[in-house]
Amino acid sequence: MFRIAVDFDGTIVENAYPAIGKPITFAFETLRELQKRGFAIILWTVRSGKLLDEAVEFCRQNGVEFYAVNRNYPEESFDGEQPRKIEADVFIDDRNLGGFPGWGKAFEMLCPEELSHELEKKALSRYKKKGFLNRLLGH
Repeated sequence: MFRIAVDFDGTIVENAYPAIGKPITFAFETLRELQKRGFAIILWTVRSGKLLDEAVEFCRQNGVEFYAVNRNYPEESFDGEQPRKIEADVFIDDRNLGGFPGWGKAFEMLCPEELSHELEKKALSRYKKKGFLNRLLGH
């Protein structure tokens, strides 16, 4: 299983902590698509308690259920003696070195074959829609 740890404030929503900001463009669409493709999404955030519950519910209302929240797997319990580093294959966070590239770029990096295949299909469909004379003349 390929696990992606995703931050909430500044990554899924605009940073308005402790309030919940507006969703960042394509955040929920991308997360849902990644889940459909079999990625396990872990919410990894500084939020806790009521603020965490609100963030999880906000994501649920937008169609995203997390594999785990602030833990490696759903059943994990934190006892304070284990390190808090999440075992993820990829971390998506607005505080990455270089900043958050946006959800389109994140998807492209995680699913390069699928994206190029989709772009190829779109290009072919546009090409097929043109008449013979327009294709011949390059219009």
